[in-house]
Amino acid sequence: MERIASRRRLVAAGSLGTAGEVLKRLRATADPSRLGGMGRFGIDTRSALGVTVTELRGLARQIGRDHDLAAALWESEVHEARILATMVDEPSSVTEAQMERWVSDLGSWDLCDQLCGNLFDRTPFAFDKALAWSRREEEFVKRAGFALMATSAVHRKDVRDARFEVFFPAIGAQATDDRNYVKKAVSWALRQIGKRSLGLNHKAIATARRIERIDARPARWIARDVLRELESATVQDRLRRS
Repeated sequence: MERIASRRRLVAAGSLGTAGEVLKRLRATADPSRLGGMGRFGIDTRSALGVTVTELRGLARQIGRDHDLAAALWESEVHEARILATMVDEPSSVTEAQMERWVSDLGSWDLCDQLCGNLFDRTPFAFDKALAWSRREEEFVKRAGFALMATSAVHRKDVRDARFEVFFPAIGAQATDDRNYVKKAVSWALRQIGKRSLGLNHKAIATARRIERIDARPARWIARDVLRELESATVQDRLRRS
């Protein structure tokens, strides 16, 4: 019934029911002058059109949830179409095989983070994939592992804090990876977990202190980045009041 209702909304919104129609709308919305700015932020623009995330979210609201459409948008290989796919896919329809296919296609940090934060963190496989991908060597697959940890810490209010403790050893184990998109994601994961509750905050700070003692430049950077935020008065005051 939900999919039928979604299709009816599409007709009312102007026939966005097929990937071809959505791609046509994306190209009409695109501003190629934005590509230079995207590139300066480290986004791979070779398949990009120049559509903002805000515009994509507006389009996603018109479309609603549609698993089949999401698959077709992803297969288009257009950068913004793939981001839109992460917004309209149905988490309950996502399989482990799909997750493995899509994560292997990643070639840009923004798509990686949108995929994890819009879709994958809401699947029942999120925690297992986060751990498995954190051990993979491919840069954006590994980033996806830590991005899943970070976004799950923010979005998964249905999960007990104790489940996040399994991530601390994985974070420590990968703290020597000097690749920019990996080390930033490692820090992001530890910071977001450490902001969930006072108990997790103490354990995240202890993990950062252990990382700080590792004789490696990325480990020292991660530790400083994490401790700066988790020990701040702003975070500490908020957690004590919660």
